[in-house]
Amino acid sequence: MTKQRDNRVMLITYADSLGADLKELKTALDTWYDKAVGGVHILPFFPSGADRGFSPKTYEMVDPAFGSFADVEAIGKDRWLMFDFMVNHISAQSEYYRDFLEKKEESDWKDFFIRYSKFWPGGAPTQEQVDAIYKRKPRAPYIEAHFADGTEDKVWCTFSEDQIDLDVSSPKVLEFIDRTLDDMADHSASVIRLDAFAYAVKKPGGSCFFEAPEIWQLLDRIESRMQARGVEILPEIHEHYTIPLSLADRGYWIYDFALPVLTLHALYTGNGEYLARWLKMCPKHQYTTLDTHDGLGVVDVRDLLPQEETDRVLDLLYEKGANLNRKYSSEAYGNLDIYQVNTTYYSALGNDDARYLMARAIQFFAPGIPQVYYVGLLAGENDLELLERTRNGRDINRHGYSLEEIEENQKRPVVQDLKWLMELRNSHPAFDLEGDLDVASEDGHLRMLRRSGDEALELDCDLVSGRFTIEDKKRGNRLWPYR
Repeated sequence: MTKQRDNRVMLITYADSLGADLKELKTALDTWYDKAVGGVHILPFFPSGADRGFSPKTYEMVDPAFGSFADVEAIGKDRWLMFDFMVNHISAQSEYYRDFLEKKEESDWKDFFIRYSKFWPGGAPTQEQVDAIYKRKPRAPYIEAHFADGTEDKVWCTFSEDQIDLDVSSPKVLEFIDRTLDDMADHSASVIRLDAFAYAVKKPGGSCFFEAPEIWQLLDRIESRMQARGVEILPEIHEHYTIPLSLADRGYWIYDFALPVLTLHALYTGNGEYLARWLKMCPKHQYTTLDTHDGLGVVDVRDLLPQEETDRVLDLLYEKGANLNRKYSSEAYGNLDIYQVNTTYYSALGNDDARYLMARAIQFFAPGIPQVYYVGLLAGENDLELLERTRNGRDINRHGYSLEEIEENQKRPVVQDLKWLMELRNSHPAFDLEGDLDVASEDGHLRMLRRSGDEALELDCDLVSGRFTIEDKKRGNRLWPYR
């Protein structure tokens, strides 16, 4: 039975990153984080062809290296769960694409994919049409499909060559989407994250990114079906803040991907003005992040920070961050997106315990439900050894922890203090989702007051010194520092 989403802190983790598999993940949560973690976003745990799970071959089973659906559901008995559905693509190693290459027009899955010869008027895009596409590659997004009969065609491919785009206008694909989402609901998903959804709709001559009205029709269709199952959906998008706000205006939950860089700016410069302005305007029904499995998003703060301040953050990031180098976010390390910086959040703050805990306190006082990435849970430093071994820039923030490492990390004061803050966020009534937030920034201080009824907690951050306090205004006592 699906456990309903609640207001507790959510962990983001791979199935094999806090322990070796799903069983060990449950052991780690039950042993050390029973009160601190209420929800778990288990990053894609299906058999996959690429991109650390984000190129699924099938959704019908759990990758045997991680365990089984029974192991997933066991975690879901005590915590609400988030799953990923890659609405835009599927693996080139999937049965659907392999059958398409083998049988072409005779394949049951021939309408799953977008062939250039059928999509573009005249069979190929003009340069003007290519230029109009919002793309991740310097050319038109495709790979050459080589069919068993010796013919070839270009097939739409937005991301890696293993991630073949689906044709969401096809009834066959819509049937596949319905079936997959229903299965996720059956296996205890409380929230389904729609990965890369903004790329899903394609129109000749358009940007092929967040194409209206079709993208709204697709979202509304999915949302209606999942609402009937008691499951929420979470569209994922990295772009100008006005796009996620438009989703929020229509009642969807969104990500606050602007918070990480705005918080860094405040902590680097001692100026909380831009962060405070955003905290006053962002919606209540959002998931907040400081770190995820990807890099720090820069595009998300465009126009929330002046360009010169964004450039300043990036300069300070490499100046103040620990073991950071611009090359780790470059093409040399497999970075697909020039708008992301690869680092752990702890190392972005120079491995400074006090400033890291302040950043987390700001996140926990912000509107919405906080998500804490597993490396951030343990205040993890940049993993340069893994980075150099794989030459994948994002692996700098993807260290795998054994149960022994997790236990050892529990001795660190910063890990203990973060757990205390998470438990406070989960338990204090001032953090009601529908409560209010008052924010003020002046003289190097950022003050955040969370209120619900007569309950009130105030966070006072000295952005210059890196020290902060938390006071229970109703009871008149100071909760932090708690030691």
